[in-house]
Amino acid sequence: MKKRKILFLGESYRADAITWMNGLKEFGNFDIITWELKTPSDCLKNRIMRVFEFELAIFKIRKLIQLQKPDMVIAERTTSYGFLAALSGVKPVAIAQQGRTDLWPEKSITLPLKKIIQHYAFKKADLIHAWGPVMTVSMKENKVDMNKVLVLSKGIDLVKFGNQNTANPTKISAIVTRSLSPEYRHDIILKAFAILNQNGIDFDLTIVGDGSQLAKLKNLAKNLGVANKVNFTGRILNTALPKLLQEANIYIAMPITEGVSASLFEAMATNCYPIVSDIPGNQSWITHLKNGQLVPVDDFEKLAAEIIWSFENKEYRAEAVSKNRVFVTKNMDYATNMKLIASKYHDLINKSKAEHPLV
Repeated sequence: MKKRKILFLGESYRADAITWMNGLKEFGNFDIITWELKTPSDCLKNRIMRVFEFELAIFKIRKLIQLQKPDMVIAERTTSYGFLAALSGVKPVAIAQQGRTDLWPEKSITLPLKKIIQHYAFKKADLIHAWGPVMTVSMKENKVDMNKVLVLSKGIDLVKFGNQNTANPTKISAIVTRSLSPEYRHDIILKAFAILNQNGIDFDLTIVGDGSQLAKLKNLAKNLGVANKVNFTGRILNTALPKLLQEANIYIAMPITEGVSASLFEAMATNCYPIVSDIPGNQSWITHLKNGQLVPVDDFEKLAAEIIWSFENKEYRAEAVSKNRVFVTKNMDYATNMKLIASKYHDLINKSKAEHPLV
């Protein structure tokens, strides 16, 4: 394959973005240049400043395009960066829906504007990524041309996330690997483990990552009397994550909304048994009491009961994690999936250059 250059629009520090870009470099013979908004959206003042930055963004992006002359533009989200990619003037354009709809928060006053922006991005994109089937539901509702949609996960590194699980079989060793943000409901998880503690059930709980809720969650763990059994690791290198997963026997994630979770696949790959919230994004991969457990959103008492049941039913759990490893090996191999995605990009670039040879 001829070496090509891609402009990536999105938050380049995110693990999903790094996975995407590294896969294109490794398996697609692509050079990647990046551009992202610099203002965080962590408070009202910054959100207002970010709007102003967004309004001027296209001029900066077009200047970068003139300088770097990329062969293609790819973008995270079908709003924001996807809209900017559609305006960039570069062909082809690939945009990726990151959530179930990308229209979030659902009660935001900017939702009507986001819908307009998303519709434009869908219309102008040459390729639309749905990292999983749950994302296609909203696309079909929005009358997206499904011929442009590629339903395929980026996958995970099955060598790095091997199935050599070393967890202590006599003790609950649970792990949470989602960002410490309100929508991931770490407080519900802590309350569930407080119930286990009150019932004299021994455990250790590892909470990986950083986020706006860290201090609040540490205080909650202390107030619930479980601080000595909860390890907040803070942000870690992605290379350190497989070992932590392999040392755990139960993976827990309680998000209130979900697109496609690489964290879930990483747990499934490492023989870590999944207990997750009962929402569409998780229902795509987990069938209750077949290969994991689904828990109603925000129900910490039910979560506690499901954790206890899963730990007591070791034979079922062993069969479930075995099924999960087979599933991710067949469907979520990073090398296989990223080669397919990279090949698709080359085809789009070659087609565009054939149709517009002087551009």
